[in-house]
Amino acid sequence: MKIKVLFAAWVCAGLMQAPAYAKGDAANGQALATQGDGSGAPCAACHGANGEGMAAGTFPRIAGLDADYALRQMVAFQQGKRVNPAMTMNIDNFNQQQLADLAAYFATLPVAAPAAATASQAQLELGKKLALQGDWDNYLPPCASCHGPNNQGVDGNFPGIAGQHASYLKQQLQAWQQGQRQSDPVQLMEAIAKRLSPEQIDAVAAYLASQPAAPQQ
Repeated sequence: MKIKVLFAAWVCAGLMQAPAYAKGDAANGQALATQGDGSGAPCAACHGANGEGMAAGTFPRIAGLDADYALRQMVAFQQGKRVNPAMTMNIDNFNQQQLADLAAYFATLPVAAPAAATASQAQLELGKKLALQGDWDNYLPPCASCHGPNNQGVDGNFPGIAGQHASYLKQQLQAWQQGQRQSDPVQLMEAIAKRLSPEQIDAVAAYLASQPAAPQQ
């Protein structure tokens, strides 16, 4: 119980530091997504025509993602707190209002059904336990303790991760492990990811990818 209380306090401290950003215009965001920023490719080149992402290229699903969260991530790419050369190149000429418009647009898009699971039943069961129950003895809270019921996301602080591509989830957990993401004020995910084994990362990514997702807005 003490571990859970300390974890909740840690999360709250991080949320108090989260910046607030402007609201976006979804109609303008749709136009910007099609046009690109003038120097890079349109969003669909990586994220698909409907924001569904591309598992083979580890490009995430962004359809239905909370607009505030999506905006914060794009700002993080521009500021170098998240590193992905393709992403940075394709949004570096957008101002913050334009980024807010893009985020608002993708938040309105419907979420596609998850792909059929290819993992073993044992792997999915391990992933389910980590996602929904955690492993408190080893200081691993369940994903749902932050990402909400069924991991559908909680406002702009914690994204929906159910239905996200397993390849992307695995990539990002590894990035947190290696300290390559600096967009979290308290680096909560880094601390958690560093406690996960490769087997656990594969399992939780496979399980979450197999679960249906819902738009966060």
